[in-house]
Amino acid sequence: MLRPLKVLLVLGTLVTLAVVNTSASAATTGQTRNLFYELLGKSEGELDAKLGAAWAHFFQGDAANQRLYFPVGPHLAYIADIGSNDVRSEGMSYGMMLAVQLDKRDEFNCLWAWANRYMRHADGPRKGYFAWQCKFDGTQLDPGSASDGEEWFAMALFFASHRWGNGAGIFNYEAEAHAILRDMLHKPGSAEVTAIFDRTAKQVVFAPNAQGGRFTDPSYHLPAFYELWARWADQPGDRAFWTEAADTSRVFFHRAAHPQTGLMPEYAEFSGAPFAATTYGTGKRDFRYDAWRTLANVALDHIWWHADPWQPEQSNRVLRFLGSQSPLTDQYSLKGKSLSTDESLGLIAMAAVAGQAADPELARPFVQRLWDAPLPEGKWRYYNGVLYFLGLLQAGGRFQVLEAPHK
Repeated sequence: MLRPLKVLLVLGTLVTLAVVNTSASAATTGQTRNLFYELLGKSEGELDAKLGAAWAHFFQGDAANQRLYFPVGPHLAYIADIGSNDVRSEGMSYGMMLAVQLDKRDEFNCLWAWANRYMRHADGPRKGYFAWQCKFDGTQLDPGSASDGEEWFAMALFFASHRWGNGAGIFNYEAEAHAILRDMLHKPGSAEVTAIFDRTAKQVVFAPNAQGGRFTDPSYHLPAFYELWARWADQPGDRAFWTEAADTSRVFFHRAAHPQTGLMPEYAEFSGAPFAATTYGTGKRDFRYDAWRTLANVALDHIWWHADPWQPEQSNRVLRFLGSQSPLTDQYSLKGKSLSTDESLGLIAMAAVAGQAADPELARPFVQRLWDAPLPEGKWRYYNGVLYFLGLLQAGGRFQVLEAPHK
């Protein structure tokens, strides 16, 4: 189907994007490819069993070696970063997304209640934002925010509203999602706190403070989400901003991806160039842990919206590079020099998701490796584990837009 095009000039780059056609997008039709079936011949029942095993492992398994979900009484729970001995807004929001996608309302509510009680600032200049790092007892280790936490909290809450309906107080999911969107855009700037989105650059910032608000993290760019917020935000001006933010993030990916390897850096300037400052170390200019998620973010936008014809080309490029590596390690310079001797399941999972936008012969090896991988255990199971679980959902076509029942 031919679709109208729009040509954008963003930060000096002329880019042609397709005009999103909601009647044909997977975000509306719900028809998302299951790569485990298409490429490996696995049945829906086999995928159900795989997802059920992952849920049992991470949410109900052995506390010492398997579990990431830890209840605190009957109404609270947290997702633990076992290796770092803390709770992160990233993990809490991912846990909520997993729960809503799999229709686990009790676990969703327990995670949301814990995040709201211990992470969310009730007053002061940070009011409405979430501390990115807490102890297991809820004590805040750092009151600052990591912008991806707020993004994923808002998206999970919208989906919860549409799947289960709204309750009272903090369980009025839709009202809570709208409040987070408004805070991300309209937080008054101060020496201590900024908005989570730079209104001039139209991009998510690394952290909403005077220093972190000057650059971005490519893995925080989620145009697939912004397209939905452009439809669901409660203010017309905000809806217009989210449309612009989605387009800007798509163009940003063009500028951030290396033209040969397709790799993106952990941190970047708003221009897409690798982060210039050395405040956080020179390694932030390379393809490292955060940046694994850029593979999935590009592919998710493609399968939900099909808005940018460059995205399959990019997914092929990065999978072609990763597929050429033997052994495949988990950190590289943008030009492709290995910076590690480790292999990480989280990267394999994100590469499998990239297969949603890539040629089958490039996608198949990563989809196979994700399917065959044992469930992560031990001290470092947190990040690999949540990306593994999200990877199963996304590569398996089970990561769905949950529309409001009347739509």
